Amino acid sequence: MLTVRKGSDRGATRIGWLDARHTFSFGGYDDPRYHNFRTLRVLNDDRVAPGGGFPTHPHRDMEILTHVLAGELEHRDSLGNGEVIRAGEWQAMTAGTGVMHSEFNPSGTAPVHLLQIWLFPDRKGHAPRYAQKAFTAGDGWRLVASPDGADGSLPIHQDARVYQANLTAGQTTRHDLAAGRAAYLHVATGAATVNGERLVGGDGVAVEDEPAVTVTGDGAAEVILFDLG
Repeated sequence: MLTVRKGSDRGATRIGWLDARHTFSFGGYDDPRYHNFRTLRVLNDDRVAPGGGFPTHPHRDMEILTHVLAGELEHRDSLGNGEVIRAGEWQAMTAGTGVMHSEFNPSGTAPVHLLQIWLFPDRKGHAPRYAQKAFTAGDGWRLVASPDGADGSLPIHQDARVYQANLTAGQTTRHDLAAGRAAYLHVATGAATVNGERLVGGDGVAVEDEPAVTVTGDGAAEVILFDLG
C-alpha cells in the first residue's frame, strides 16, 4: 500500500529568514493525521536565508539527522563541536540526556537548503554524541545511517536504516523490504517514479505491505529512503 504525501500539502513555517515545509507535525503546525510514521518523527525541508539561522536551543531523547542539499550550515553545540556541514554531507546527533546547539547559514549571499530529520530513539537516556560525514555517491542506494554503523554509515540508536540515491534519467534502483518492515521515501530534489507513482521534489510516500520499493529517476533526482521496523 502506498500513501502519497504531496509536498504542496505539507505544513509550513515562513518567517523572515526561514522557509520550511513540515511532512509531520512540528512547531506551530499540528495535524493529528501526520504526527509521525513509525519511528520517523520529523522530516523538515528547510531553506535558510543568508546569515539566518536557529539560535541556541535544547534537544533531548531524539536521534537527529541533518542533510545539506545546497549551501552550507554551521553547527555549534554544548559538546564542544563546531562544524560546517557542506552540500552533500550528513550530520548525526544523539540528543540523549540533553544537548544545546545552534545552526546558522554562514554565507552572506547564498541560501542553504537542508533536510532536518528526527527519529525516536530505542530508549531514553543515551549519552549525547555527534558525527558528520560525506558519502561517496555510487550506483543505487547508499546507506547513510543505521543502528550498527554498517558500511561506514552514521550510527543511530534505532532499528532504522536511512539510504540516499542520486539517480539519473531512467536509472532504476530497488530496495527490498523484510516482512513486517515499512518504508518512507522522500524526493529531496528532482522527480522520480516510485512503485508506479510519479513524485516531484518535496513529495513523499509511505510504503507498507509491499515487498520492495522501486524508484526510477525522471531526470536527475535525489531520493531519501527510510527502512523502518
